[in-house]
Amino acid sequence: MTVPSAPPVAQAPQVTEDRPRAVLFMLAATLFLAATTLLAKALGTDTLGTPLHPLQVSHGRFVFAFVAISAALAVLRPALTRPDFKTHIARTACGWGGVTLMFAAAAMIPLSDATAISFLNPVFCMLLAIPLLGERVGPWRWLAAAIAFAGAMVLVRPGAEAVQAGALVALGAAALLGLELIFIKRLAGREGPLQVLLVNNAIGLVISSIAVLFVWQAPTMAQWGALAALGLLMACAQACFINAMRRAEASFVTPFSYLTLVFAAAYDLAIFGVSPTGLSILGALIIIAGAALLAWREARSRRQPFSR
Repeated sequence: MTVPSAPPVAQAPQVTEDRPRAVLFMLAATLFLAATTLLAKALGTDTLGTPLHPLQVSHGRFVFAFVAISAALAVLRPALTRPDFKTHIARTACGWGGVTLMFAAAAMIPLSDATAISFLNPVFCMLLAIPLLGERVGPWRWLAAAIAFAGAMVLVRPGAEAVQAGALVALGAAALLGLELIFIKRLAGREGPLQVLLVNNAIGLVISSIAVLFVWQAPTMAQWGALAALGLLMACAQACFINAMRRAEASFVTPFSYLTLVFAAAYDLAIFGVSPTGLSILGALIIIAGAALLAWREARSRRQPFSR
C-alpha cells in the first residue's frame, strides 16, 4: 500500500551491489506491507471488536513505528544532522493523510484492489512534479500514466456504488502518497535514512495524536496487539525497502514490490475469505503494466538524461 509511504533511499552511501540480498529484502518488505494492510482491515472492521476509526489506526501505526525506530537508533547510534523540518512536515502530512485513507480503503474494498490502486502513487508523483518541480514529461511517461489510470477505472467500476466509494478513497490515498514522493525527492541525499525515518515518524506521531482526539475509543486487547504489530511491521517494511534499494538498482528491484498485491490477495482470502474477481485481476494487471512502464522509463532516463 504505498501502500503506506516509501522512505527515501538515495541519502545513504551505496553499498556493494548484492542482487540476491536485494531481492530477499524487497520480498520481506512486500510481506510486511501486505500484512499491515491486513491488520488495518481487521482493525477497521468488526473482526477484533468494535471497528476503529482510520485516524486511530494510523495513530497506532505512528506510535509503535516511532518506538521501534527509536529503539533501532539507540542501538545503532548513527550520526545525525540538522533536519530540514519544513520539508519533513510537508512530507509527513501527506504521508499521514495517504496512510489514513489507505487504511480506510482497506476496510471498504478487497485488499487486492486497495493495494493495486496504491501502485498509482508514482504516477501521481510524475504528474505533480510537472508544476511543483518543473519536470518535463515525454510521451512514454504520458502513455504509462494513461495505462495505469485505465486500470484504476476498471477497479473503480462506475455504477457499483460501494466499491466505487472505496476505490475513490484509495485513489485519494495514492494521490497524497504521490505528493509525498515529491518531498522525498527534496530530502534525498541530504539526511541519513534512519534519521529521516525517525523525524518522519516523530512528526507523524504528533499529527496523528492531535487528530485521534476527535475519534478515540478504547481498543480491545486484541486491537492493541494488532496496532502494535502494525507499527512494528511498517517500520520493518521501511527498513527492508531501504536495504533492498541500497543493494541493487531500482529498475531491477522495484518489480519485486508488485508481489505486495499477491500477498495482500492471499491474506484477504485466507483470513476474510475474499478472493479477487476477474475485473480486480484485470485492473491490477493494467495498473502494474503502467507502473512498470513508468519505472522502466525513469531508469532509462537516468542513464540517458536527454531521453524522454
